Amino acid sequence: DKGNVIINLGRGEGVLPIKEQIPREKFRQGDRVRALIIDVQKNLRGPQIVLSRVSNDFVKALFALEVPEIYERVIEIRAIAREAGERSKVAVYSSDDRIDPVGACVGIKGVRVQAIVRELNNERIDIVPFSSNPEVFVTRALAPAKVMYMDVFELESKMTVAVEDEKLSLAIGRNGQNARLASKLTGWKVNIMSETEYNEARRREAELLAVSY
Repeated sequence: DKGNVIINLGRGEGVLPIKEQIPREKFRQGDRVRALIIDVQKNLRGPQIVLSRVSNDFVKALFALEVPEIYERVIEIRAIAREAGERSKVAVYSSDDRIDPVGACVGIKGVRVQAIVRELNNERIDIVPFSSNPEVFVTRALAPAKVMYMDVFELESKMTVAVEDEKLSLAIGRNGQNARLASKLTGWKVNIMSETEYNEARRREAELLAVSY
């Protein structure tokens, strides 16, 4: 219906609006659909149940279905940054030191996370161990690129991060996606540069300081 998908919920109908659908996702009549109820609106024909497949909470619910430790609250999802249909970063934390939160979410041979990836139309999912230390958290969020240097500007919640020259495009990601999601996930504005650019900027700063003295 005008791009919206009408879902039979048994005793009622749900609507999956275009903006709540994963981009490039196609539905056929008779398909089974998993979605999150985000709203129930009252109208003249009765309540309309609004569904979503792009909500961060949908990802959270899928992890709770696939990872018993999340359902049992031994592992906690602390943050999610998502560009639906493309890539998600999920920060996980375990209150039990004996349990590796990333390993539990990935599952043996990746079986748990692969089930979620398939459900999300092959969206890429990065699982990141949460840290309350912003520098550690940002470093983990930018993996697999290795952080060489980091300048932290706490008042502005900003960081300048230098990575190995050959890993710069990996750290930034296609169209800046990896950097954007790392910023969203951690709550810090992250400016990424190569090690060479960083050293050059430091050298220029030192020269300016020397001139001003």
